[in-house]
Amino acid sequence: MQLFVNLPVKDLAKSKEFFTGLGFTLFGMMDGMASVVISEQTQVMLLEEPVFAGYVTKEIADAGTATEAILVLGMENPAQVDELVDKALAAGATPAGVRQEDGVRYQRGFADLDGHHWEALCLVQPAQ
Repeated sequence: MQLFVNLPVKDLAKSKEFFTGLGFTLFGMMDGMASVVISEQTQVMLLEEPVFAGYVTKEIADAGTATEAILVLGMENPAQVDELVDKALAAGATPAGVRQEDGVRYQRGFADLDGHHWEALCLVQPAQ
C-alpha cells in the first residue's frame, strides 16, 4: 500500500525549490502539482491552491494560522534530524513544535514555506 499526502501550496516553484534543497527528489505529475518522494511507498503531493480546491468541498485551511496535520519523517539518528531541520531553517522554514529529547526520542520541527508543520524524529534505542 502507498500513502499520498496532499498539501496546498501558494507558490509551487518555491515549494519545489525548498524541498529539493532539503535533498528530496520530485516526481512531476501535471501542471499545478508535483510530488515529493519520501520513500518508495510515500509521497507528499504539492498542489497549487486552485488545483487543491478542485479536490475538496471545504475551505482550504491556512496552515500559517492553524495546524491541520503534523507530518513526521522518521530518521535513523539525531544527526540526521539536526541536518534536515537546519537545512529547512536555512531555506526559509520557521521553527515549529517543541523540541523533544528525552532518551527515547529526539525530535525537532519546522514549518515549511506554506506553514505546514513537519517534524524530524529519531527513536533512540535503549541500551540492552
